[in-house]
Amino acid sequence: MSLLLLAPGAGAPSTSTWMTAWAERLAGVGRVARFDYPYQLAGQKRPDRLPTLIDAHRAALREHRRDGEPAVLVGKSMGSRVGCHASLVEPVAGLVCLGYPLVGQGKSRPIRDEVLLTMTTPALFVQGTRDPLAPVELLEATLARMRAPVELLIVDGGDHSLEVRRRDGPQADSDARVRSAIAAFVARVAAPSPCGITPVT
Repeated sequence: MSLLLLAPGAGAPSTSTWMTAWAERLAGVGRVARFDYPYQLAGQKRPDRLPTLIDAHRAALREHRRDGEPAVLVGKSMGSRVGCHASLVEPVAGLVCLGYPLVGQGKSRPIRDEVLLTMTTPALFVQGTRDPLAPVELLEATLARMRAPVELLIVDGGDHSLEVRRRDGPQADSDARVRSAIAAFVARVAAPSPCGITPVT
């Protein structure tokens, strides 16, 4: 069984309702372990600088990983971005990015694609069509430029937390589809497919 190291986003700790729910959903996919970044442990709201976040992510991986156990880094928003950075220096089987923050906040809204274009670890991106931090067309164009084998699951009507509107169908059905895609990805990352975007249906 693989280790699924579940990293939180910037706005809520690993004990949040969202993180707890996804830890429970993924429990049958792998051995789930959650952790918090230093600023969250200190009760602060402002995230640590990127090098500190990466160091904490790597330390959590070393703490929770058992000898010879394949590991998949699963992250929400900021946690997925930091996981991508950690994969540049830590040998992991794959990455699952739930609501990747491709576009930064603020007036300039910079595109954060440098780490994506550098990494080589297989990755599954799960993105909502209503996520302002990763317009689907922009994300697709970025994934097409990546060297790593990548897959993309689009959540119709999903926001940055993959929450769908009532008119888009039951939330439980959407969550089940995402879980199924993650389970399939985790099962095959040991034998990744050729590079390129693989649509998930």
